[in-house]
Amino acid sequence: MPWYRKLHWQIIIGLVLGLIYGVIAAANGWVEFTDNWITPFGTVFINLLKLIAIPLIIASLITGVASLSDLKKLSRIGGKTIGLYLCTTLVALIIGLVVVNVLKPGNAVPPEMRQELEQTYQGDMESRIGIADEARDRVALQPLIDIVPDNLFSSISDNRNMLQVVFFSIFVGIGLILMPREKAQPLITFFDSANDLVIRLVEIIMFMAPIGVFGLLAGTISSIAGDDPSQIVELIGALGYYCLAVIIGLFLHAAITYPTLLKTLTPVKLSTFMKGMSAAQLVAFSTSSSGATLPVTMESVEKNIGVSEEVSSFVLPLGATINMDGTGLYQAIAAVFIAQALGMDLSLTAQVVIVLTAMLASIGTAAVPSAGIVMLVIILEAINVPSEGIALILGVDRILDMLRTVVNVTGDATVATVVAASEGQLDIPELAAVPQTA
Repeated sequence: MPWYRKLHWQIIIGLVLGLIYGVIAAANGWVEFTDNWITPFGTVFINLLKLIAIPLIIASLITGVASLSDLKKLSRIGGKTIGLYLCTTLVALIIGLVVVNVLKPGNAVPPEMRQELEQTYQGDMESRIGIADEARDRVALQPLIDIVPDNLFSSISDNRNMLQVVFFSIFVGIGLILMPREKAQPLITFFDSANDLVIRLVEIIMFMAPIGVFGLLAGTISSIAGDDPSQIVELIGALGYYCLAVIIGLFLHAAITYPTLLKTLTPVKLSTFMKGMSAAQLVAFSTSSSGATLPVTMESVEKNIGVSEEVSSFVLPLGATINMDGTGLYQAIAAVFIAQALGMDLSLTAQVVIVLTAMLASIGTAAVPSAGIVMLVIILEAINVPSEGIALILGVDRILDMLRTVVNVTGDATVATVVAASEGQLDIPELAAVPQTA
């Protein structure tokens, strides 16, 4: 098959063309045309992925849990999964704090640029703070309450309620395990068929991935630039050091933590893993949503890396809702950066609070674009840093959101591979036979 017919290359071409078009559109005043005629293709693509995300979680988790056949196996795999997710998130947070304390990017923001950014993003900042105020005023055990839905149809109608959908699916799967097998089998067969149907639908959706990615990136670049492409240069120039700190942190986590886990706990070669995950990583980059990328992640992990469907259908939907390594690392760097930019020194105790709060926040962060910025306000309030400081980073958040989503998705796949290897459910395909699909 020629290289240009392989999906991951088509997605890369879509990304590059979208970037080029976005800059040209801004330079020529085509923003309105782009919003009306180009961006909708990206919106349709991400909507299709979101459309399939909830059915995929329900069908795959119920099938995956029920197929475990006994609660002892469920608790063993569940314990490994949650333990690994928490450990990788903790490592990500520590890396983020080390990077931001060494580089001190906040000290590089000129006072006049700080005031300009605060004025530019005042309105957006106030809306995010309002949402965060509601979250902060909740009772201590509110996250536990939020996990358990009081209306299933309300939960499945909003992708932000994925944790509730995960709870319901695991709950139903446990119920099927406890039922006599002959009575549970018709329902298991139904959800298994539904899971196969969703996977076929994902394959159909991915045919339009290159066009969708082009539309998403073109719209993002043109909206950031407005009618003046120099705004991109000015904004990134002013916050370049901060962006560099986040990128270095994400790179270190992805280049050290995940390869170490793969090398020490699995027989999978890093080259095989990265090649197999390339399509999912590119979709994650373009959509900035680990929830929307979930269908592609599951297909990539199963077909290209050899993780069993039993493991992937449990580990990956759970990871899309509670494993946010990239988001947690970004929140740690962003919180300290804002404090530095405002001339505040954070004590060791305050940075420990960042770690604890960010770990809890990463569990409750919705798998949708820019949700982490809302939880960042909670972290800032916890360490007594003015939440108005998020205005300093809003301009470049969308770009960094793309990168941290790639790390989130890569972390999900790494944990799924490790769990599958520990359970003897990893069947690595030959590298030459790795299908070039999503």
